[in-house]
Amino acid sequence: MNDTVEQPSPVGAGTGTGSTDAVLIVVRGPSGAGKSSTAARLRSAYGRGLAIVGQDQLRREVLRERDVAGGANIGLIGVVTRHALDHGFHTVVEGILDAGRYGAMLTDLVAGHRGRSFLYYLDVGFAETVRRHATRPLSAEVSAEQMAGWYRPRDLLPGGREHVIGEDGTAARILADTALTPPGWTPRP
Repeated sequence: MNDTVEQPSPVGAGTGTGSTDAVLIVVRGPSGAGKSSTAARLRSAYGRGLAIVGQDQLRREVLRERDVAGGANIGLIGVVTRHALDHGFHTVVEGILDAGRYGAMLTDLVAGHRGRSFLYYLDVGFAETVRRHATRPLSAEVSAEQMAGWYRPRDLLPGGREHVIGEDGTAARILADTALTPPGWTPRP
């Protein structure tokens, strides 16, 4: 199930957003795949200077919006990500981020980013996502049947830019791929 390929290299280097030193990391996958946990582990390992832009926080908590085509959260994710990169933060964008609805925004972020960009898809089977979901508080509100309606296996972005990580994937892999090490300097005290 782990279809990883040779050592990932960054995707492009754009000309408009962030600095050449700021790293953009996108972590996508099905509900319950471990995206938020992975982002939290990345921040814990890295420390200050790493921003997390969570789809669920912006869509569900800030806007209280359903996940629909053309939703306001799509643009908001892009704006917040650009702002963090422009202020020197390495930035992790994490969420289901359905390729059909979010693909153009993510492609635009990567194309416009001056620094290195890494895109990951956590390839976790439905049974495992349900098992993991049962351990979260959200499981009281969202059933396995609802999750089945959202589940899209291998919802990869076009162009083959994503590095696929199987169920055994870790934040350590992403830290190694991106060469992020705790900084001597942080953007904000």
